[in-house]
Amino acid sequence: MKLHDVTETLDAENANLSGSRFNNANMSGCSFNQIEFSGARFNDSNMTGWVINDVNLSGAQIENANLSGLAISECRLTGATIDGIPVEDLLAAYRAREGGAT
Repeated sequence: MKLHDVTETLDAENANLSGSRFNNANMSGCSFNQIEFSGARFNDSNMTGWVINDVNLSGAQIENANLSGLAISECRLTGATIDGIPVEDLLAAYRAREGGAT
């Protein structure tokens, strides 16, 4: 199905949209629940204000992104790196410097 130059509100449930392509599409205000995004690619996209909760991001790669104001809490960080540096090591070094608990 092709939707070109249209304004529509879609309600997709129990749908297989794998292999779909979205280009120059406004999906602001959309809600995704129990969605399979493995292997999906997001390029040149505005994701300002996204809320990601109870989501598996293992193996995800974020490159050339504006992460200003990003907040991460109560997340498993095992194996996560920033510029090749393990996040767990960065947190341990910060806590040691600040005299906080590890």
